[in-house]
Amino acid sequence: MKNSESEQAFFIESDEDDEDKDSNRGEDDGNESEYSNYSDDIPQHHEKPSSLNPSWPQSYRQSIDLYSSVPSPSLNFLGTPTLSRLGSSFVSSSLTQRHTPEILPTLGKPLLAPATDNQQPQERRSSHSLLPPRRGSSAKKLPHVHKSSKVSHELPLSSQSSFGQSVLNGINVLCGVGLLSVPYAVREGGWVGLILLVVFGVLSFYTGLLLRYCLDSQPGLETYPDVGQAAFGTTGRLIISIILYVELYACCVEYIILESDNLSALFPNAHLSFGGYILNAHYLFAITIAIAVLPTVYLRNMSVLSYISAGGVIASILVAVCLFWVGFVDDIGFQIETTRTLNLSSFPVAIGLYGYCYSGHAVFPNIYTSMAKKSQFPAVLLTSFGICGVLYAVVAVMGYLMFGETTESQFTLNLPTNLVASNIAVWTTVVNPFTKYALTISPVAMSLEELLPSNKSYFYSILIRTGLVLSTLIVALTIPFFGLVMSLIGSLLTMMVTLILPCVCFLSILGRKTTHLQVSFCVLTIVVGVVSSAFGTYTSLSEIFKQLF
Repeated sequence: MKNSESEQAFFIESDEDDEDKDSNRGEDDGNESEYSNYSDDIPQHHEKPSSLNPSWPQSYRQSIDLYSSVPSPSLNFLGTPTLSRLGSSFVSSSLTQRHTPEILPTLGKPLLAPATDNQQPQERRSSHSLLPPRRGSSAKKLPHVHKSSKVSHELPLSSQSSFGQSVLNGINVLCGVGLLSVPYAVREGGWVGLILLVVFGVLSFYTGLLLRYCLDSQPGLETYPDVGQAAFGTTGRLIISIILYVELYACCVEYIILESDNLSALFPNAHLSFGGYILNAHYLFAITIAIAVLPTVYLRNMSVLSYISAGGVIASILVAVCLFWVGFVDDIGFQIETTRTLNLSSFPVAIGLYGYCYSGHAVFPNIYTSMAKKSQFPAVLLTSFGICGVLYAVVAVMGYLMFGETTESQFTLNLPTNLVASNIAVWTTVVNPFTKYALTISPVAMSLEELLPSNKSYFYSILIRTGLVLSTLIVALTIPFFGLVMSLIGSLLTMMVTLILPCVCFLSILGRKTTHLQVSFCVLTIVVGVVSSAFGTYTSLSEIFKQLF
C-alpha cells in the first residue's frame, strides 16, 4: 500500500458529505425502531466503552462491505424503494458515505481508546473506518490533510437500503455453497435429520433478532465485533473477530476443494508430469485455481468481482433448477428404496452441515445498519430465512431421492456429465466461488495488514495475501474432504457465531432488562449450540483423521 498524508489517523469529511449526512439523518426520522432512536447529544457509556474508536480490527466494517459491495437495482416487487439514487451495496451499504485511506493504522495504539470525562458527544458512526472518527474536527481545521489523500476502496454507496434490497442481501448471505451439500446432509443423518434444518433455522432467526437488540443497546455499535466489545470489552472483540476471520478463511479452503472436485469430475483424465512426479486431476486443478485467483487478491478495486459475485442468489437458484430439470425432464430416476429414515452413526456430521446453512450473522449487523427503515429488520430476517429454508429443504429432498446412498458431498458430482443441465450446474458452481475467493479473503488480509508498520505496508501486504492463498491451497490439498470440512466449520465455528455468541452477548449487554422468557430461550439456544458443536466437531474430526490415516 502506498503511503499517504492521512497516516496521522484523522477522519475527514467534506462539507458536502456533512450536508448529505444531515439530509440522510432527517430521512431516517420516524423510520427506525424504538431501540435505535439515538440523538446526537447522547454521551458515551463509560462503564462499557463503545466501539467507536477501536484499533483492531478497525477494517472489519469496511472490509465486509468491500467483500460484497455492488449496486443493486430497486426492487418494487419486494417493497417500495426509498433510495434517491442507485448505488446501494448488494449485501450491505453504509449509513454515511465512506472513504477509506490507503494506510492502515498499526497496533501500536491501545486496542481501545480510553473514554474520558471530557470526551465530546459523538454521533453514531460505523467502526468500519480504518481511521478513528473525527472529534469536532473538519478539513478546514486540518489544512495539512488534503482531500486527495482519501482513496476509496469501494464503490460509491448510497445511504440506505430498501426492504427488497435488504431481503436480497440476506438471501445472498445465507444461500451459498451449503446448498450443494444439503442432500449429502440428509444422507448422513437420514430423513429425520431434516428436523435440524428447521430447528437451526428458527434458532438462527431468533439470534439474528438478538444481535439487533445488542446493536441498539448503545450508540455506535454497528458490527459483530462491536457487540463483542460491548459485552466483554477488548477480549470479547478480539475473540469474536478472530472467530469470524477464521470462518472466512475456512470458506476459502472450501472454495478450492469445491473447484477442484467439480473440475476433476469434468476432466477426470487431466494430469501433469513434472520432474518425475505426476499430478492427478484433483491436485492439478487445485493448484491451477490457486494460481488463477492469486492476481485477484492483489486488486485494490474489486468492483468487477463484486458485480459478478453478487449473482450468488441467481447462481443458487439456477443450480437448483438444473437439479430439478435432471430429475424430472431428463428423468434419471429416483432411488427411494435406498434412502434411510435415521442414520445414527453419521448423524453428528449432518449437524454441522445443517448448521453451516445459516452462517450469515457476521453480515446481519451490516444489513441492519444499512436499512432505511430499521423496524422492518425482523421482516427482512423472516423473509430471508423463510426463502432460504424452503430452498434448502426442496433441494435436500430432491437430491437425496435422486441419488440415495450414493449422494456425494456436492450433488453436482452426481449429475451425469453428458447432460446439458448438468454442465450448466457444474460450470455455475465453478464460476461463482472463483469470483468470491478474493472478496472472502480480503477481510482476513486487511485485518492482518492493520498490524503492519505503515512504511512496510505495500511489500508485506503482497506477502500476506500471497501467503493466505498458498496456505488455503495447502490446507485444501491436505484435507480434500468437502463435506467433512464443511461439517467441521458448521459445528466448530458457525455454531458459535450463529447460536452461542449472540445469546451470550445479549445476556451480558441487556442484563437485568431481559425477561425470564428471553433468558430461558437464550439458555436453551446456548445448550443446543454447545451440544451440537461438541458432537459435530468430534465426529467431523474423527472422520477426517480416519480418511487421512
